[in-house]
Amino acid sequence: MKNLNDLTLEEIKELQSFLKSEANSNGLCDQIGSHVIIRTYSAGVWFGKLEKKSGNEVYLTEARRMYRWWAKESISLSGVAIYGLKDEKKGVIKICPPIERVWLEAIEILTLTKIAINSIKEWEDAKAE
Repeated sequence: MKNLNDLTLEEIKELQSFLKSEANSNGLCDQIGSHVIIRTYSAGVWFGKLEKKSGNEVYLTEARRMYRWWAKESISLSGVAIYGLKDEKKGVIKICPPIERVWLEAIEILTLTKIAINSIKEWEDAKAE
């Protein structure tokens, strides 16, 4: 392994270029600009458009907290991401009104089908009981 003090000018320029491209990339996340479902440790489950991601931190816009949900088919949140929300559970499923932007620590990011996106976007806003 080479000592940092022994790097040539060309090697330093190459390293700078690499670091700059890494800083501007989305890393493993190719979902920037897409609607996603985010699962967090302590803030629950959220739906929205992924604006930014850095490590496990994400910014969502048009963000709706999914307080209570049921998948149209299947039994998990993955089922919601594929099939959308179960129509027969109107009044039971609770999706909060959208907020402009939210910062979250994500432990899971789910890609959504168009059916799922429309299902969640069009779901009625939950009301206080």
